[in-house]
Amino acid sequence: MTTTKGLEGVIAAESSISSIIDDQLTYAGYSIDDLAENSSFEEVIYLLWNKRLPNTSELSEIKSQLADNMEIPKQVIDHFHSYDLSKVHPMAALRTAISMLSLDDSEADVMEPSANLRKAIRIQAKIPTVVTAFARIRNGKEPVAPKKELSFAANFLYMLNGEEPKDLEIEAINKALVLHADHELNASTFTARVCVATLSDVYSGITSAIGALKGPLHGGANERVMKMLSEIGEVDNAIPYIKEKLANKEKIMGMGHRVYRNGDPRAKHLEKMSRELTELTGQSKWYQMSTKIEEYIKTEKGLPANVDFYSASVYHSLGIDHDLFTPIFAISRVSGWLAHILEQYDNNRLIRPRAEYVGPKGQKYTPIEER
Repeated sequence: MTTTKGLEGVIAAESSISSIIDDQLTYAGYSIDDLAENSSFEEVIYLLWNKRLPNTSELSEIKSQLADNMEIPKQVIDHFHSYDLSKVHPMAALRTAISMLSLDDSEADVMEPSANLRKAIRIQAKIPTVVTAFARIRNGKEPVAPKKELSFAANFLYMLNGEEPKDLEIEAINKALVLHADHELNASTFTARVCVATLSDVYSGITSAIGALKGPLHGGANERVMKMLSEIGEVDNAIPYIKEKLANKEKIMGMGHRVYRNGDPRAKHLEKMSRELTELTGQSKWYQMSTKIEEYIKTEKGLPANVDFYSASVYHSLGIDHDLFTPIFAISRVSGWLAHILEQYDNNRLIRPRAEYVGPKGQKYTPIEER
């Protein structure tokens, strides 16, 4: 056995959900470019869970199922009101809320495939309602109930802001949801699979995944990208700021990727949305700043932008609080987590790797009075 730090390059599972081959991302064999330009997020949910795109009636059915399950229990709302809202990060609130939802689900511990699929629908449907309810409550506002006639993306923005969004705003969120839906065995997905491989329940798997996504080296990157752009402030400050960071050997968030060598195929779609949205909202400096930084880092370090880099300015242009960026990631990625959980259950084996021991050997116990 040999040790591979961070399991880099290790094949840990077979999966038919998504692939990253030659820097190209596919969902069940469909190019991410094709899906980003043409599909709704609801179609992608169906694709990830069923390994094929839905027909008209199947798409109508999953949309109806999601719409029928978006409301969340009163005890979750009451729990949010009990927090010290000045100190609670939305990802911590989301992690707790998903765990709480299991207590309201009579099928939480029922492990039949049909029950697990019903739980998947409930979790997918409720997660944007959880995020938006928390966001509004901490700002002194009442949660907004979803509208069944709106799409998944439109409902998220409606529940967040209390007014129906514009077409370009819906397109931006739908595209972001499609692009973030799955990404092979990333840290949070692997966490979910490890959890349910013990035959723990779906809610435990999703709660575990949210805990992994909360980390700044995974889901928190776009929030830190926006923090960086806010610190830069103006376009002319971008390159001097980056030069100073590099001189201090500090990491530039949103640049490069653990898996991709020639660029993240998802980034170009959000770059386009960033340009259009910042122009629409009169905030073009965020896009201009971003492109300057990407060009400089690509030249100096050979690192192109990843999907997190431009999602930051997209979400900011939509008026979304910066600490909600990672929960939006979760709203999308839960579709992939659920797909992987269902796949793990279908062909389960306990995930139990080994560790290479590098500590002391041959030690002898000594009584405490002699130590």
